[in-house]
Amino acid sequence: MQQDKIVVGLDIGTTKICALVGRKNEFGKLEILGMGKAVSEGVSRGIVLNIDKTVDAIKRAIRQAEEQSGISIGVVNVGIAGQHIKSLQHNGSITRNSADTIGPDDVTRLTQDMYRLVTQPGSQIIHVMPQDYKVDYEEGISDPVGYEGVRLEGNFHIITAQSTAINNINKCVTKAGLEIADLILEPLASSMSILSEEEKEAGVALIDIGGGTTDLAVFKDGIIRHAAVLPFGGNIITQDIKTGCNVAPGQAEQLKVKFGKAIAEEASDYEIVSIPGLPNRPPKEVSLKNLAYIIEARMSEIMELVYAEIYRMGLHDKLSAGIVLTGGGSQLQNLEQLTEYITGLDTRIGYPNQHLGKSRIEAVKSPMYATTVGLVLSGYHSLDERQNMRAPYEQEEQVLPSYYAPLAAQIVPAPAEARASVPAATPPAPAPTPPKPKEPGAASRFFKDIISRTKGLLIDDYDDKSY
Repeated sequence: MQQDKIVVGLDIGTTKICALVGRKNEFGKLEILGMGKAVSEGVSRGIVLNIDKTVDAIKRAIRQAEEQSGISIGVVNVGIAGQHIKSLQHNGSITRNSADTIGPDDVTRLTQDMYRLVTQPGSQIIHVMPQDYKVDYEEGISDPVGYEGVRLEGNFHIITAQSTAINNINKCVTKAGLEIADLILEPLASSMSILSEEEKEAGVALIDIGGGTTDLAVFKDGIIRHAAVLPFGGNIITQDIKTGCNVAPGQAEQLKVKFGKAIAEEASDYEIVSIPGLPNRPPKEVSLKNLAYIIEARMSEIMELVYAEIYRMGLHDKLSAGIVLTGGGSQLQNLEQLTEYITGLDTRIGYPNQHLGKSRIEAVKSPMYATTVGLVLSGYHSLDERQNMRAPYEQEEQVLPSYYAPLAAQIVPAPAEARASVPAATPPAPAPTPPKPKEPGAASRFFKDIISRTKGLLIDDYDDKSY
């Protein structure tokens, strides 16, 4: 039962490292048991640079989550992001030895073949996601299991990441005394906590604005079509405010969060904020109109880059559900209107509420924690997949063919009372002879003979359509 399992998500972000302990209740909703946060000092734009500082921050976040939940944490689901993330499309195929019904093993074999593709030096595949399948040139199949055919093809969306970035995350988690259950692309994790199935079916773009990166995930027909990570986030806006208003970094962040607007026209011309100056210096006055001009210029640039990525993939006119904004940067005032003005698409702010049950930790319902909540949900999704894959094999081990039933009955030991009541001199009854399996007909033997003769001539091949 999923109610007995506890999953931990670990978000190693640019501004914060967050650990979330979750458990599903009897209604299938996620109940948050504990949360831990720590300032992230060793991560820049989603990439771990200083391992020691990152390890210390992970330990602090995990310790806080353990104290709040009362649970000892040993295994975590970790997110990965950064500009090194690449997305590509690829076509693969396998040739089966017979035209029998296609089973889950055939689909798994085709998917595993995609993980063996040759990638760019220094990168490796982290996700292989099927788009659609083709069975003997019959196209547009979403699930080929149950079809009959010899040739099975599939179109796959493949996500690659830099090997160095993956190794640094593994080192940090291992040095913190933890084990990684799954490594998940952060925009995929955010989509699990924010988007509905109806939005994914209609076509939607999820934009997660974090501290160091802006993550993009585009869905259509219920399938992810594109994913990308841009190396710009809320921190670059803070840097612009620091330079433009000539204030300290901490003051620039507070100005952005408390008074920032994404559209300068919405700010008053006469509103001025007074902030403390340096020691023995007078307070500094900042015009909210000028502050909004700085934020609008940089945020417009980020949104234009995101929309250019969507347009480059030819998906700009396929998003019936529009755009969903999430992440800490999505909480800027008037950002929805700015996004709609730049992209021409309906926009809303995404909150991870639809999958959350009652919890004493209300802060987790903020868009800032969408990725961490999604990492916990993806952990449960992986558990479901493992159970579904294990179930058929467990069933096969327990159920024997009908003609082996008499033999199995002889193997099962009798109770002790029954064994004691049987005289020692009585010879055991002969085991019944199991009936022979029915011999195949002449036509079946003919086709099997042809397949066995041409078996060595069949090869696996694929068409590379990556771009």
